[in-house]
Amino acid sequence: MPGKALALCLVPLMLLAACGSQPSTSLPSEAPLAGARIGGPFALTDQDGNTVKDSDFAGKYRLMYFGYAYCPDVCPVDVQNLMQGLKAFEKQNPEAAAKLQPIFISVDPERDTPQVLKQFVGNFHPRLIGLTGSPQAIAAVAKDYAVYYRKAGDPKASDYLVDHSRQTYLMGPDGKPIALVPQDGKPQEIAAVLAQWVR
Repeated sequence: MPGKALALCLVPLMLLAACGSQPSTSLPSEAPLAGARIGGPFALTDQDGNTVKDSDFAGKYRLMYFGYAYCPDVCPVDVQNLMQGLKAFEKQNPEAAAKLQPIFISVDPERDTPQVLKQFVGNFHPRLIGLTGSPQAIAAVAKDYAVYYRKAGDPKASDYLVDHSRQTYLMGPDGKPIALVPQDGKPQEIAAVLAQWVR
């Protein structure tokens, strides 16, 4: 199992490295993640307690980030960067931006209740949806999206951390992966990636 977990963790990093090796002036006509086996059906619970399915987003682009609300530093910064990039994209092209749904999926379902997620996502963008679910449901969606996560330290402690891979997916209206979005980039860099693919 450790080997499999490591492989899952490295796949997104290798994809990121491959994308990063392209010159900044190149604009590939084919999506970088075209054909990648990333994504799948899910039924989770949003910050308002409603059941949300992947099919609810049919016809919309999706900006998907996996993290957790109790994350002390990385997740809030990543989500802030992403939502600032989305806001910049909304100013540049409101019509295209309206076709994009930002989604935050928790990898800490035991603590990230709908109420916790409601407060968390409310800090970043009015359209950001937070999703949680049973440990089994979260494990399944994380596997489908090649996301690695595990509790760090004493799993019985209430203040544990969660180690997880960091990647943000831009998914197409058909639910297929398009590209990785640089969650540690500047707002204009994030907006540029969105503008390249969201039409």
